[in-house]
Amino acid sequence: MKRTKKIIGAVGFAIAFLFSSLIPSEVVRAEELPYDTYNYNYRENVVITPAAYVPAGSVTGQDVGTSGFNEPQDFCKAADGKIYIADTKNNRIVVLNRDMTETVRVIDSFCRNGEEDGFKMPQGVCISENNQLYVADTENKRIVVLTPEGEFVKQIDNPQSEILEDGFEFVPLKVTVDYADRVYCIAKNAFEGILVFEENGSFTGYYGTIEVKISLWEKFWKRLASKEERSKQQLYIPTEFTGIDIDSDGFVYASNIDSDGLQGVRRLNPRGEDVIQKGENKNLGGDLQFGVYGTYGGASEFVDVVYRGKGMYSLLDRKRGRIFTYDKEGNLLYIFGGLGSQKGTFTTPIAIETIGDQIIVLDANQGAILKFNATQYGSLINEAVGLRYDGDEEQAIEKWQEVLRLDENNELANTGIGKAYLTAGDNKTAMHYLKLGMNRKYYSIAFRRYRNEILSKNMSTIMTLLIVLIVAAGAYRKFFRDKVREKLGKKPIQPSKKGGLT
Repeated sequence: MKRTKKIIGAVGFAIAFLFSSLIPSEVVRAEELPYDTYNYNYRENVVITPAAYVPAGSVTGQDVGTSGFNEPQDFCKAADGKIYIADTKNNRIVVLNRDMTETVRVIDSFCRNGEEDGFKMPQGVCISENNQLYVADTENKRIVVLTPEGEFVKQIDNPQSEILEDGFEFVPLKVTVDYADRVYCIAKNAFEGILVFEENGSFTGYYGTIEVKISLWEKFWKRLASKEERSKQQLYIPTEFTGIDIDSDGFVYASNIDSDGLQGVRRLNPRGEDVIQKGENKNLGGDLQFGVYGTYGGASEFVDVVYRGKGMYSLLDRKRGRIFTYDKEGNLLYIFGGLGSQKGTFTTPIAIETIGDQIIVLDANQGAILKFNATQYGSLINEAVGLRYDGDEEQAIEKWQEVLRLDENNELANTGIGKAYLTAGDNKTAMHYLKLGMNRKYYSIAFRRYRNEILSKNMSTIMTLLIVLIVAAGAYRKFFRDKVREKLGKKPIQPSKKGGLT
C-alpha cells in the first residue's frame, strides 16, 4: 500500500516535539499543549508549527443548569447563535444560549396530531435558514421538523421509490437542509449515497454516491474464486458518509471514512458531482504519515465536517482526535487536537461546529462540548485565506508576512504571498516566493508569464536585431559567393539590365 512507507509518522511527531523550543515566544509553545501542533511540508514530512488553536474550556450539562449529556451525537448552531444538541441517550434536544452558559430550553416531547410524542435516540440535528429545527429521530425511523420552541411542524419517514432496495429500512443518522428547504439525510446502510427529500417530504433519490474502484487483480481473482470464497471476500460497496454541512451557495460538504487515507471529504454540486479541489499533493485524507498497527494505526477517519466560510472547512478525525483545516484550493492550513485524558483532549470526538473564529467539538463519551480559541498564528492564517478569497491580495500579503514572522519556514505563507504577487502581475517576485513555498504548479505559471513579459518588453529590440542579422547574413552570403567566383576566374554576379542576374 502506498502509505506503508510512512510508518515513521510517530517518530516524526516526537522529533517535532523536541524542536518545539524553536517556536517564537509570542506564540503558544508546543510543550504547553496537551497535543501536537504540526503540518506537512512539500515532501510530506512532519514539521512542527506554532499552535493555531488552544483549549478554552468545556461545557457539560451540569455547567448549563441541566442534567448531564448522555452520549450526545450531534449539535448545530442557529443563525441567532443558539446551540442545539442531540442528547441521544437522554432522548432530548437541549438548546443553549449563544455563550453556552445556560440552557434556554429542553425539548423532550411535542404534540403531534393531538397526541404527545417524543424522540428515541436522536442522532442528528440542524436548523434551516427558515429557522425550523430538523431532528434525525433515529430509533423512531423518521425526521421530525419542529419550530425552535418545539412545536410540531411535520415529519419525514418511510421513503418510497423504485430505486430503493426491497425491505429498505429508513434509519436517519445526520440531517441538513439547504436554502430551498431540500433535506439531505445520511441514513444507516444507505451505501448508495445521501438521501434527498423535497420540502413536502417526498423522496427524490440518492445524491453524491462514492464510486468504488476495484483493481484488475481483484477482478481477476473474483473470476477464479469459488462461490464460497467469493462469499468470504469483502463486499465491494460504496463508502457511507459520516458528516454533512452546506455552504451559502448550496454546495454540500460530506465527510466519509477512507481506509486509504486519500480523500475523506467531498464538495458536491447540485448534481451530486464532487467538485472539491485537492491542492498540490492531491490528498484530502488527513494525516500523511501514520503507523499501520495498533489502536491509533491507520489512516485518519473523519466523522464530521464544518464549512467555515471563505472557502475554508474543518474535518474531525476520530482515529487520533485531530482537527484538519483546509482552504478552498485543498491546501492543509493547520492541524491540532488529540486523544487523551488531559483537559483539551478528546475521548470520543463525534461532531464539530464553529462560533466565529472559535471551534467547538462535541465529545460523546465525555458528554461535553470542548472549546478551542484561535491564537495569533491561527487568526493570521484565517484572515490571510479570507482576504485572498475576497480578492484583497495586498492585505493578504501583509497577513502572510506576519505568519512568516511567527513561522519562517511556512510553505503555505510563502505560497500565499507568491500567489498574491502573481495576481498583482509581479511575476518575478511571485517566482521567488513560490519557489520558497515549493509550489511547482504556480511557479510554472509565474515563470511562463515572466518569460512572456520579458519577450513582450523587448520585442522591438529583438525584431530589429533579427532584421539586422537577416540583412547581414544576406550581405555576407553575396560577398562569399563573389569571392568564390573570383577565385574560379568568373565575373561577380551582376544585375542584368532586364532586372535579372548575369
